[in-house]
Amino acid sequence: MAWFIVLGIIVLALIYVFFNYFRIKKMDEGTAEMADMAKIIRDGASTFMKTEYKTISIVCVVVALVFSLFIEATSGITFLLGAAMSSCVCVLGMRSATFANVRTANKARTSLSIGETVKVALCGGSISGLSVQAFGMLGIVLVSLIFGGIKIDATGHGLLASLQCNPTIMRLSCYSLGCSLVAMFNRVAGGNYTKAADISADILGKIRHDLPEDDSRVPNTVADFIGDNVNDIAGNCSDLLESFVATISSSIMIAATLFASDGATVSDATFQATTLFPVLLAAGGLLGCLLGLGYASVRKMGDNPSRELNLATWISAGLTLIIGLVISYVMFKDVPLYASFKLGWISPWVCAVLGIASGIAIGSITEYYTSTDFKPTQKLAETATDGEAFVITKGDAIGSRSVLLPVAVIVLALLISGITCGTYGIAIAALGMLAFVGATVSIDAFGPIADNAGGLAESCHLDHEVRIITDKLDSVGNTTAAIGKGFAIGSAAFATVSLITAYVGNYSSGAVPMLNFASFFVVAGGILGGALVEFFSAMLTDNTIDAARLMAHAGDKQLSQPGVLEGTVRPDYNALVEMAAKEALKRMLAPSILALLIPIVGGIVFGPDFVGGILVGATICAIPRAIFMGNSGGAFDNAKKYIESGALAGHGKGTAAHKAAVTGDTVGDTRKDVVGVALDIFIKMMSTVANTLVGVFSHITLIR
Repeated sequence: MAWFIVLGIIVLALIYVFFNYFRIKKMDEGTAEMADMAKIIRDGASTFMKTEYKTISIVCVVVALVFSLFIEATSGITFLLGAAMSSCVCVLGMRSATFANVRTANKARTSLSIGETVKVALCGGSISGLSVQAFGMLGIVLVSLIFGGIKIDATGHGLLASLQCNPTIMRLSCYSLGCSLVAMFNRVAGGNYTKAADISADILGKIRHDLPEDDSRVPNTVADFIGDNVNDIAGNCSDLLESFVATISSSIMIAATLFASDGATVSDATFQATTLFPVLLAAGGLLGCLLGLGYASVRKMGDNPSRELNLATWISAGLTLIIGLVISYVMFKDVPLYASFKLGWISPWVCAVLGIASGIAIGSITEYYTSTDFKPTQKLAETATDGEAFVITKGDAIGSRSVLLPVAVIVLALLISGITCGTYGIAIAALGMLAFVGATVSIDAFGPIADNAGGLAESCHLDHEVRIITDKLDSVGNTTAAIGKGFAIGSAAFATVSLITAYVGNYSSGAVPMLNFASFFVVAGGILGGALVEFFSAMLTDNTIDAARLMAHAGDKQLSQPGVLEGTVRPDYNALVEMAAKEALKRMLAPSILALLIPIVGGIVFGPDFVGGILVGATICAIPRAIFMGNSGGAFDNAKKYIESGALAGHGKGTAAHKAAVTGDTVGDTRKDVVGVALDIFIKMMSTVANTLVGVFSHITLIR
C-alpha cells in the first residue's frame, strides 16, 4: 500500500511538471529577434544533447550487458532504468529552460515588473527541480514493484556466470550506478562546453575588444548561452538526482545489512519499517516541495527576488520536517528497534532534521562568501583596483577560508546522527538534506534561466529598463547557483559517507561496519584516493582551458572579418557552437571512464579494503577541494558583477579594475562550473561502483 501512495505523489508531481512545461511553451517569446536567438540556443542545446547521448547510450548498453551476463541477470535492466531516468530529467530540464529564458526576458520587457519576471523564471526552474525528485523516485518504486519489494534472503545469478549477491541490493545499486554514469558524462561534457565558451567569450569581448557582456557580435556568445543550459541545467539535474537516488539506495542497503547482522533482536516489521522509511521520507519531501513551489507560483511577488525564492525553500523544508515527523511516528512507534536508535521512534527523524539543517546552513555560509551583499565579495571587488595578482590571491584566500565552516557543519551532523541512530542515521541525515531537493534544484535552475534572459536582453538590444530587471535577476541567480553548488557538494559528502558505510557493511561482519585504518592496504588506498582527486581536477582544467583557447582563436578570426565587429555582418554562430560541442564530447570520455575503472581495478587487484581506503582518501580530499573551488569561483564571478553594477565608484565596466575582475572570473569559471561540481560526482560514482561490485572484490582478489 505504501508504495502506491508514493507512486500517487510522484504522479501528482509529474502532472504539475508537465502543466508548467506546457504553460511556459504557450507564453509569448517577444520580438522576432528574440524568437530567432532563442531558437538558435534551443536547437544548439538539443543538438549537443543528442550527440552526447549517442556516446552515453553505447557505454550504458555495454555496462548493462556485463552486469546482466556476469553478475545478476536483472541488474542490467535496472542500470538502464537509472540511466533513462537521469536522461529524462536532463532533457526535460534543458528543454524547459530554453523555453523559459526568452519568455523571462519578454516578461521583463512587457511588464517591467521584477515580481512577474521572477515567477516565469521560477516556473521554468520548478520543472527541473520537481523532475529530479519525481523521476528519481519513480525508478526506485518501479524496481520495487516489478521485482517484488525489498528482500534479503534471495540469491542472484547472471545469465552466463553467477556471483553470490543479494539481487535486491544489486538492482538498487545498479539503478543508482546508471544515474551516476549519466551524471558524470553530463557534468564533464557540459562543464567543458559551457566554460570553454564562457571563458573565450569573456576574453574576446571584455578584454581584447572592450565589448559589453553578451554582445551578439562575439560569435562565442551564443555557445555560452547554450552552455548555461547543458551544464547548469542538465548537468546539475543529473548531479542532484544521482545524490538523491544514492542516499535512498544506501539507506535501504544499510537497513538490509543491519537486519542481516542483528535481526535476532528485532522483527520483520522492523526491517520493513527501516527499508520503507527512506522512500516515504523522500515522498513526503516531494509533496512538501510541490506545495511550496505551488504556493510561490500563485502568490503575488514583490521586488525582492531573494526573499521570494527563500520563502519557497523554507516552506518546502518546513513541510518536509512536519511530514517526516508523522512518517517516523507511524513507521517506528510499534516495532522493536535496534539498540542504536537511542531516542526511540523519533531517532530517524532527528537525523533527517540534522541533514535538512545542514543543507540550509551550508547554503547560508556559501551565500555569505559569494554574494555581493556581504563583505568577502565586496572586498574582493575592491582588491581589483590593484590588479590581477591581488584579485587571484584574495579570491584564493576567500575560497580557503570558506571551507572550514561547511566541513564543520557536515562533521557535526555526521557525528550526532551516528550517535543518535548508528550507521542508519548517517544515511537518513544524508537523505534529509536531499528530501526537499525539488525546491533546491528549482531555485538553482532559476540562475541559468535568469542569466540567459539577461543575455538575450543584451544581444537583442532591449531597452535599458529591461536590462536592469534581468541584471537584478542574474545577480540573484549567481548567488542561487553558488548556493546550489554548495548544496550539491554538501549533499555529496553526506551521500558518499553513507555509500562508504554501506560498502563496508556489505563485506564486513558484525553490526557495526569496520574499515581497519591500521591496515597498509587501507592506508595505501587512502593516499592514492587523495592523489586521484588532484589528477582528476587537472584533467578537467586542462581540457577546459585547451578548448577555450581554440574557441578564442576561432572567434577572433571571425571578428577580424569585415563587418562583424561593426555589427553589419552576422557572425557564424553555428561554427562556434559545433566547435564547443566537438571539443566537449571529445574530452569527456577519459575522466568519466577513469572514475568507473579505478574501484574496479583496485578491488580486483588489491581487494575491498584497498578500495575502501581509496573512497575515504578521495572523499577527505575532494570535499574541501570542491568547496574551495565552488566558493572562490562564485566570489570571483560576483566581484566582477559588483563592479559592473557601478557599486565601486570610478571603476565601472571597461576600467582596469573591471578587467582585473574579469581575469579573476575567468579563473573562477573553471573552478566552480567544471572542477568543483565534477569532484562530487567523482567520489559518488566511485562509491557507487564499489557498492555494486563489492561481491566481486570479496571473491576475486589477485593480491591479498
